[in-house]
Order: sequence, then structure tokens, then C-alpha cells
Amino acid sequence: MIPAFSSLRHFTTSTMRRAVSEFQVTVPWGEIRGQIWGPSHGRPVLCLHGWADNSGTFNTLIPLLPEDWRFIAIDFPGHGLSSHRPDGCFYTFPFYVADVRRVVEALQWKRFSIIGHSMGGNVAGMFSALYPEMIESVVLLDTYGFLPTDVTHMFENMRKGINDQVQYDNTANERKERVYTYEKAKERLKEANPFLLDTSADLMLERAVREVPGGFVFTRDLRINLKNIISTNLDQCLHVMSQIKARVLLLLATDGLYKIFTLPDGYGDELKKKWTEQNATIVELKGDHHIHLNNPEMVASVITEFLQRDSSEQPPSQSGINQTPKL
Repeated sequence: MIPAFSSLRHFTTSTMRRAVSEFQVTVPWGEIRGQIWGPSHGRPVLCLHGWADNSGTFNTLIPLLPEDWRFIAIDFPGHGLSSHRPDGCFYTFPFYVADVRRVVEALQWKRFSIIGHSMGGNVAGMFSALYPEMIESVVLLDTYGFLPTDVTHMFENMRKGINDQVQYDNTANERKERVYTYEKAKERLKEANPFLLDTSADLMLERAVREVPGGFVFTRDLRINLKNIISTNLDQCLHVMSQIKARVLLLLATDGLYKIFTLPDGYGDELKKKWTEQNATIVELKGDHHIHLNNPEMVASVITEFLQRDSSEQPPSQSGINQTPKL
């Protein structure tokens, strides 16, 4: 499978102008789409977006990162411009990990780095554990890289996810696409993603909606909203983390995901402790869950410094950044 490149366009930030081209990889059920920045010979970095987002989440950050690197940001299946999974299929983390494997196989990348936001960071964590020989560095944006579930809820969640999927499939013919004006679509997106600035919402909508007679419809697959049927408990997460050999940077926002999404008691501390034992760099920045999109200048220099350092160097220091103490 050879990725196709088309629709060359330019994206302008306050600091630089960067060419970005469209990306696509053929998969058995359609295609995985995305965006490409940088020269073909550049240092490869794969960028993975969060749940219900798309590759547009990196449109303000990547232009602030080194121009001679090769960044590819994908739309996960069921998100952005990528194909939906076949009828009857679930959206689960193992499938997303397999999507990444398909993409890097098509790119013929043997070793690369990953930047993952939220759910994309969790996919990055699992991929880095399964394929440690392929990953050089990992940057986790407002995520611990793993999302453990209380073991007492795992089978309850599986049951609900299966029931929801069956119900969804049984009522597929009854659903009609809802058509929005652009402003109403933007309003709906911001209701679901309260962290987004107006300008950030516009960037996301470039790939989140498509125009139809009478307005716009969202491109996402509604099945991404169904309960994930495959989860891991804390002990499993800690074991999987131990398989990661790459250098890891956690960028946690002070008013980010874990302010509104609460992990079971003590889980966050256990994950931080494990990362510290593995010499990960943990940095806290003042901002929200989409800090990389809303305020990319806050994270760009930290990411660049981390990815450019040799593993023997010390963690980066920068004014306005609080280094989380070793646990």
C-alpha cells in the first residue's frame, strides 16, 4: 500500500508559513486520511488526535515545530475524513493500535516518534509497548498514556458496549443525518468540546463536517460514542508500561482532562509513579485539555527540546513550566 499525496495547501500561523499536503492510506474498508508537513527525508513523527477530534488538532502546533522533520497527523477511522469502520464493527483501542500499524507499514517507517493527544496518547502508549523496537520518543499531551478501568466495572462496560452496538445496528435504517448551518455545527462542536476556542473550532471543522444540500453534516461515525468493550485494569496498565523502551514526555495541563474526568482513587498517582520509575519527563503547563491547539506556543518549545535531546541529557527547564517532582 502506497500513501497518496494530493491537495497541496498552506497553513499560516503568526510565526511561519508551512506547506501541508493531504495524506491517505488504503485499508480493507476504505482509507485512512490525514495531513503531512515537512520533507520526505525528515525525521519521522506520527501525530495521533484525541477522541472525536481529527488531525486538525495539530494544525497550530506542527508549524511551530522543526521544519526539517516529517510530521504525519492521521484521522483515525470514524473521525475526520477517514472511512468509517464496516457495519457491525466496534471502535476499540486494539483496533486503533492496529490502525497505526497499518499506517506505518504503508509508510515503511522502521523507527519513529509519536505525539499523541488524549485518546491518541493512550493509543501511542499501547503501540509503544507492543512495538518498542519501532519507537524512539513519545510525547503524551494531557494524558497518562493509559486509561485504567476499575476491575469491578470491566464486564459491566463490556455488556453495555455490546448491547449498545446491537441496538445501534438494529436501528441503523431509522437514522437520518442531521443537517446544520455552519454556525450551529460550530456551536454543537464547542458544546461537546468546551475547551475549544472559536478559532480552534474552525480548524477542527475543516475535517469534522462536509457540505450537503442545505448545510453541513458531521463526518464522524456515531459509533465512536458507544462504550468501549475492551479495557485494562491498573495492574495490566502498569505491566504494559514496563514494556515501553522509548523516551517519554508527559505534558499535563493544569486545567485539563483530569479536572473533568476523574480516575479511580489513586490511579493517577500510580501511573505518575510508574512513569517516574521509567525516567519519563513530566511537565505541567497552565492551560486546558486542548492547550496544544489553543496555545501551541506554550508546548512547542518543550516538545522540540525533548525530541532533540539525547536520552542522557537532563529534562528541559523553561520559565513558566513546573517540573513535577519525582515520586
